[in-house]
Amino acid sequence: MTERHGVPDIMIVDDTPQNLRLLSELLGAKGYRVRPVPNGALALRAAGAEPPDLILLDINMPGMSGFEVCRRLKGTAGLRDIPVLFISALNDTQDKLLAFEAGGQDYITKPFQFEEVLARVNTHLKLERLQRELAWHNRELEDRVAEQVREISESQVATIVALAKLAESRDDDTGKHIERVQIFCRLLAEKLAESPAFRDRIDPAFVENIFYAAPLHDVGKVGISDSILLKPGKLTPDEFEIMKTHSMIGWRTLQAVCERYPRNAFLSMGRVVARNHHERWDGNGYPDRLKGDAIPLEARIMAVADVYEALRARRCYKEPFDHEKSRGILAGNGGTQFDPSVIAAFLALDTEFDRIRTDMRD
Repeated sequence: MTERHGVPDIMIVDDTPQNLRLLSELLGAKGYRVRPVPNGALALRAAGAEPPDLILLDINMPGMSGFEVCRRLKGTAGLRDIPVLFISALNDTQDKLLAFEAGGQDYITKPFQFEEVLARVNTHLKLERLQRELAWHNRELEDRVAEQVREISESQVATIVALAKLAESRDDDTGKHIERVQIFCRLLAEKLAESPAFRDRIDPAFVENIFYAAPLHDVGKVGISDSILLKPGKLTPDEFEIMKTHSMIGWRTLQAVCERYPRNAFLSMGRVVARNHHERWDGNGYPDRLKGDAIPLEARIMAVADVYEALRARRCYKEPFDHEKSRGILAGNGGTQFDPSVIAAFLALDTEFDRIRTDMRD
């Protein structure tokens, strides 16, 4: 609905030729573009083809009353916002109420004074124009706010990923570990979502959140000393107990942040992943010895992604394994260390995992 070259388009609907001619001449003389229409059915077709800026509508017409025309206009997308001014000889209060209930914006009684018609037409055209401008400004404001929120969110994610990279750099200076784990988690989540068992639990928001939460899984390593974290040989039992504390260090750190920002979904998931990604399906993991489905799903996904990445990586205490050996280790531990469903998703994607590991090699 637009004003052509700044000239408002007014449709007049009346079955009386004299009324159509009189209103058309008077409004045309004031510079309006006028479209006279003799009945409701034609008016609906004409409005659908080219929506006017305002409609003057009679009530008593053969075939379809003005009430019905107005109701249909208000029930049609693209036409419902057109101001409708009823202009009728009916002067009963009930008729006026019916007109407003049908969606009319105003009611003019015949016989009319043209000055009154012109004043009301001008008023409603101005209101309609202001409403359109307000809607446009609101949309522009919403877009601007959404863009600012997106920029803030992206900067927050970038800052958190940078901190996670700093933690990882102490025992992995390759630079792409975090990015690969993010992609592995997303692939596993998307594959699991195809299964009826997980379709209700994994939605697009879950997939997005686990992608952004993945870098936080080992953030607790900042609290582990270099003598243990970088030890080239096997850890002693006491050293391993200290190493295991990184899951709780990460959880406590992120929990403190979540208490301040409780509605941040990916941070909330990040703390769960940090705490639980070393739990085992058989209950022999740490720190809480959770078993089976008691382990949060995001942590079960992370466990597979993280171990595959660790097996393929070079560390100070090991050489990298190839894809086939890594695949065999993961497959052999389905049902003990890992959730069998997540392992099944991994096996369905393992060639993709290998391709990503090769394409994003350090």
